[in-house]
Amino acid sequence: MRKLLLTVAVGAIAAGWSAPKASAEEITLCWAAWDPANALVELSKDFTTQTGIDMKFEFTPWPNFADRMLNELNSKGKLCDLMIGDSQWIGGSAENGHYVKLNDFFDKEKISMDDFLPATVYAYSTWPKGTPNYWALPAMGDALGWTYRKDWFSKPELQAEFKTKYGRDLAAPKTWDELKQVSEFFQKRDIDGKTVYGAAIFTERGSEGITMGVTAALYPYGFEYQNPEKPYDMEGYVNSPDSVKGLEAYKALYDCCTPPGYTNAYMQEGLDAFTSGQTAMMMNWFAFFPGLYKNENVGGDKIGFFVNPSEKVKGSPLGGQGISVVAYSDKQDAALKYIKWFAQADVQKKWWSLGGYSCAKSVLEAPGFADTAPYAADFLVAMNQVEDFWQEPSYAQLLLAMQERVHDYVVAGKGTAKEALDLLVADWTEIFEDEGKL
Repeated sequence: MRKLLLTVAVGAIAAGWSAPKASAEEITLCWAAWDPANALVELSKDFTTQTGIDMKFEFTPWPNFADRMLNELNSKGKLCDLMIGDSQWIGGSAENGHYVKLNDFFDKEKISMDDFLPATVYAYSTWPKGTPNYWALPAMGDALGWTYRKDWFSKPELQAEFKTKYGRDLAAPKTWDELKQVSEFFQKRDIDGKTVYGAAIFTERGSEGITMGVTAALYPYGFEYQNPEKPYDMEGYVNSPDSVKGLEAYKALYDCCTPPGYTNAYMQEGLDAFTSGQTAMMMNWFAFFPGLYKNENVGGDKIGFFVNPSEKVKGSPLGGQGISVVAYSDKQDAALKYIKWFAQADVQKKWWSLGGYSCAKSVLEAPGFADTAPYAADFLVAMNQVEDFWQEPSYAQLLLAMQERVHDYVVAGKGTAKEALDLLVADWTEIFEDEGKL
């Protein structure tokens, strides 16, 4: 019988048959659907090659990203083993037990937060803020920046006209006053037989758009969320005279210099306006700049980049995310292996080269980093002056309140800037009172 079985087995092998293999381990990473996600898919092939763990990805378009993923976390779903979630989610995800605390893992694997840019550790990883309690590894650095049509700016006739009018060269603006001047200069101007407009800015009301845009003006004018010496004390900070000036500056830019009908625009609408040649400048996240530079219509020598303009101080709205292990995953060990792999210096270097935005000092502080991409130097400047929205567990309520108040003023033209900010202080005070923090 043994001889017969051996003969059958040899024959089967000769025929190319083999017993079915056990299925490979697979983990799912959840993130937004955008260019950096495509770069991460490419990068993660190396992880699968090295570990044998297959990667599955669940990418959701930005307009639906927060609703879908926060619902997934709140329902304790098992779709995601890894989550690249927005910085504002850290507080709620830590306090509600959605994310695995990573301190012991970092200690065991000798992963040091000192190896990452401090601003990204603070914003993407810690809760309570600034404490050594880590819920994510900094994964995707991002900040609000600006692009401009360098080919239009360099036209000799426009250079001459601008210098006659303003007494300086037509160049990327460094202050909000200069930004408005340049925007007005291009507004409804004929360039190459086409009417163009000054700037594409954020005005979207439904999610976070206009808040991210407005804070690009508020921060440089000196806006603060609260008294640095007394948490949640907002009167005279959120609605300070400087904050009022910043909000007025944003509305003035909206009123004078945006494309027609630009009342509910965010990332994609801005990209559409800029790549179709409608606007001289556009605010958007650095994450989109690699793709813009490669764009056949506006990229290459036609495009330039600049840091969010300053005014009283320097400041840029923070974007970007950390990568966390979801507490409800049944595959946490495999997910942690991915975190360990992603934290390596050589992986971070390749992440940057593929179009992702590394937060690692080994990449950002390497000699010659500023020359690795036409937007690299500006990105590094921006990441060293970022400020972020509230990361409180109640951030969604706080955000919706600001969306309503600033959209009503900037786009709908209701009331004054001071009235809008006074109402916002009242809204936020009520939210924090309900939480027992006031």
